[in-house]
Amino acid sequence: MYRYDEFDEQLVRERVEQFRGQVARRLDGSLSEDEFKPLRLMNGLYLQLHAYMLRVAIPYGTLNSAQMRQLAAIADKYDRGYGHFTTRQNLQYNWLKLVDVPDLLGMLADVGMHAIQTSGNCIRNVTADHLAGAAADEIEDPRPTAELIRQWSTLHPEFEYLPRKFKIAVTGAEDDRAAVNVHDIGIRIVTNDAGDVGYRIIVGGGLGRTPMVGKTVREFLPRAELLNYLQAILRVYNRHGRRDNKYKARIKILVHELGAAEFTAQVEDEYRAMERGGPAVAEEELARIAGYFAPPALEERSEPSDALSKARVADPALELFARHNLAPHKVRGHAAVIISVKPIGKPPGDATADQMRVMADLAERYSHDEMRITHMQNVVLPHVRLDDVPALHEALVEAGLAEPNAALITDIIACPGMDYCALATARSIPIAQDIQRVFADPARQAEIGKLSIKISGCINACGHHHVGNIGILGLERAGRENYQITLGGDPGNVTALGERLGPGIDAEAVPAAIEAIVDTYLELREGPQEQFLEVLKRTGPDPFKPALEASKEAANAAS
Repeated sequence: MYRYDEFDEQLVRERVEQFRGQVARRLDGSLSEDEFKPLRLMNGLYLQLHAYMLRVAIPYGTLNSAQMRQLAAIADKYDRGYGHFTTRQNLQYNWLKLVDVPDLLGMLADVGMHAIQTSGNCIRNVTADHLAGAAADEIEDPRPTAELIRQWSTLHPEFEYLPRKFKIAVTGAEDDRAAVNVHDIGIRIVTNDAGDVGYRIIVGGGLGRTPMVGKTVREFLPRAELLNYLQAILRVYNRHGRRDNKYKARIKILVHELGAAEFTAQVEDEYRAMERGGPAVAEEELARIAGYFAPPALEERSEPSDALSKARVADPALELFARHNLAPHKVRGHAAVIISVKPIGKPPGDATADQMRVMADLAERYSHDEMRITHMQNVVLPHVRLDDVPALHEALVEAGLAEPNAALITDIIACPGMDYCALATARSIPIAQDIQRVFADPARQAEIGKLSIKISGCINACGHHHVGNIGILGLERAGRENYQITLGGDPGNVTALGERLGPGIDAEAVPAAIEAIVDTYLELREGPQEQFLEVLKRTGPDPFKPALEASKEAANAAS
């Protein structure tokens, strides 16, 4: 994984001391909140409902054991003993005191971490496939590309004050696990007919109040020209993006209003007009960065793991865990292990400081000192020997981290909602917890199979509800929390936005509505292999609509 050089170290340290002075002036009254707000946002610090919240950058979701232990130490010292993993592969602290933040940032800097560009109208944390470097279906590890973009975009003077926040995702696999089609820029590593590796560039995706699927503006871009081309896209956006209306300021609106063809033409014009002495990337530089991401030396095994096979037979809990929480690895005899941070009835994505330390220890012992944060708010140990899975699972059980539900119905994405967020109009966390309890039985989850639920507590869609197989959007209506349910979302290769099933329902009715929708699916499917989206495509939404009315009746009867 990437390690800071002297330039990175100096930049981060100087930023910490700069912010220390700004905090001191806010505390002594020299700066008003209006004056301080843009300064704190440049350092990832938000003022939420109850306290300050800091968003820590975890570039492309990769971190080591020392970094995870430091995150745990910060949680104990400055927060309430836990942190929250986000859908941008970051970590948030929700209960900070302003006076402590500079020292906290100093602790992050001690392990090569920071909170720069995790907020504000700039290029945010670049995300990537959480199985990068391990995935069996990978063309190329996307993290060197993501790191190249991180270095180029950090405090870039031309793009620090964009019309709106800007998000980039990179994937190098055949199966898109980075949701590139719903990002401002999505980058897919591809090969052309000659076998050369380059990029497919997708622009104008996004969720929020106006969800859109991105448009391909270049089918194949030579890798050396990536930064030139990104610069051309951002210049067109910076030139024409709306600054008078934040609801129409994202690049997706510009692409939509200009039309994909006209937007692409302007980008190509800008690209051709740029001096070729600009930020084109030499192969030597790409190779230098890629060298930081060289895979660990893994011993390939031609035979299946006898130890794991026997342990699975003897331990039903391990059998469920191995079935759902192991991902295929490119080196035989290994797997990527998904640690679900979604125990039944707990806030999705929250990990205690003790759990963080356990994950750090296990990464050191079993995964070559490496972890990944996923955009599903879970943690991955990417390089685990199959022989070690039984011992790893036993340690996870002791730490309360062995939930065997990766990609199942209880592996719910939920934003912080009205429990924390000043923008939220409804709760998300309690709704997720109630749904989890309905489907808590592991056998029932296994019967249902892969099915994603995503919940947002407001129209900003931080819970990605638009691309959930079942999406839930919480709004305020006549002084009550009201939840709209959508069906059919998918963030993957064939990206789809969910469609609203019917009128919104009260919070009390949501769990029953989801249960009725799932029961309808189980009745309609033609065999256990037919997944939810396949049934929905075959039948359409009409068979699922009575679920809303039934849930209202159930909620009324219960009250």
